[in-house]
Amino acid sequence: MREPKQPEQTRQPWRITVPSRADGFLRLFSRAIGGPLGRHSDPGRVTPGLFTVERVLMIFTTFSAFLMLLAKNPCRINGWGGSNPYLMACYTDWVPLFGARGFADNPWAPFSAGAEFEYPVLMSAAASAVAALVPEGGTNRGLLFFDLNLILVAILWFVIVWATMRMAGRRPWDAALVALAPGIVLTASINWDMWAVAMLALGMLSFARGRLVLAGVLIGLGTAMKLYPVLILGAILVLALRTGKLKAFFVTAGSAVAAWLAVNLPYAIAFPDSFAHFFKFTSDRGAGLSSFWHVWNIISREVSWLPSADADAISRLGLIIFFFACVAVALLTFFAPQRPRLASLTFLIVASFVMVNKVYSPQFVIWLIPLFALALPRWREFVMWMAVEVLHFYGLWFYIHSYTSDVEANHAFPESGYVLLVLGHMVMLGYLMYRVVQSILKPEYDPVRDVGQEDPQAGPFAGAEDRLSWKILQQRREKERV
Repeated sequence: MREPKQPEQTRQPWRITVPSRADGFLRLFSRAIGGPLGRHSDPGRVTPGLFTVERVLMIFTTFSAFLMLLAKNPCRINGWGGSNPYLMACYTDWVPLFGARGFADNPWAPFSAGAEFEYPVLMSAAASAVAALVPEGGTNRGLLFFDLNLILVAILWFVIVWATMRMAGRRPWDAALVALAPGIVLTASINWDMWAVAMLALGMLSFARGRLVLAGVLIGLGTAMKLYPVLILGAILVLALRTGKLKAFFVTAGSAVAAWLAVNLPYAIAFPDSFAHFFKFTSDRGAGLSSFWHVWNIISREVSWLPSADADAISRLGLIIFFFACVAVALLTFFAPQRPRLASLTFLIVASFVMVNKVYSPQFVIWLIPLFALALPRWREFVMWMAVEVLHFYGLWFYIHSYTSDVEANHAFPESGYVLLVLGHMVMLGYLMYRVVQSILKPEYDPVRDVGQEDPQAGPFAGAEDRLSWKILQQRREKERV
């Protein structure tokens, strides 16, 4: 007699990890809801019903997007004039640039002769496309421009969370770090950086799935939005050298260059002066707020023998330091006992770039959060990092308010406090870099490898044998001696 057919219970061919099991920090907080998930449960195989991982993460992101709106609501109600953006920490570039860069009169102002819009071409296109949706002659046009950009940022946030979840392998819940990040809540609506973050996330997902041309195109488009997505090509290069799979690098990098040229070349030919303005502006600008160089110049004003750093010196020194940081990442890849993961190397390169860059805008933290969720998904470190970034965020705006408004000295935010907050958030980022390096040199400290997977983002490098590493060179020397 045939046994009755059992109901379908399998959703995935593998078990996913449970945060309350895999993360000791979350295990402590799970006691309020009954403790960690039991050992007889079978996540990833048993149908979870209505609350799938994807749906829960989307709920988290919706909640965070609502908080993002609330964080900016004081300025939405009272306006962005005067000291409001600083005193209420609701500053955004969108509203002042809407009038100052000509969007109010001509939505496509960056694409005209003599335009001076200090952002790459694709970011200019995104800003212009949104400005074109704002009706002419209406009231509160700047507010509408802000709201439209905010809606798009929320959509991009969903995309980034989804891509992170899809790249996380057996740890899809790590995308909750992105969905609930206070750093994104507070800074994603400052500028258009989320476009570049989404492009890189989708590019990494395409690379993980072996779609190298698409990955390169997305990386190239992300670079046309903001420079930093191109840095992932450095991580791909060193992994290609270690595995001998150089084709993966050349296909990805070639597609990225082609996509970047396809977007930038027509603009450069049509409006050469406007195209060059971004590069000239970047080269000429001095030390930006919250950067190491800005703190250096503050201290140099108090210490007579310490020279200040002008724009040229910062550009030169920053490039030299970043070059050596990239060399260090390459050597780390070569000496690591196991091949480093793509997200780990990318996080180290991008973090190094942020640390030495002449500008360290508050929203740069959103570049790093998705990479951190893939490189070192530990909630304890994440909560510490976000706490420091939140303190730095509010300290920055209070500091700006102190020197841009008529504030009595005894009521002003102390400059020494600002310096400590900037140094604090840089030290915290340095600590995270140290922990990532530790997880590379000692794979037993890697939470991703700890659940039995190698590198979910490896793509063409997955399962490849090493061709170039310190361990292989040692083995060759031993054979030669024998």
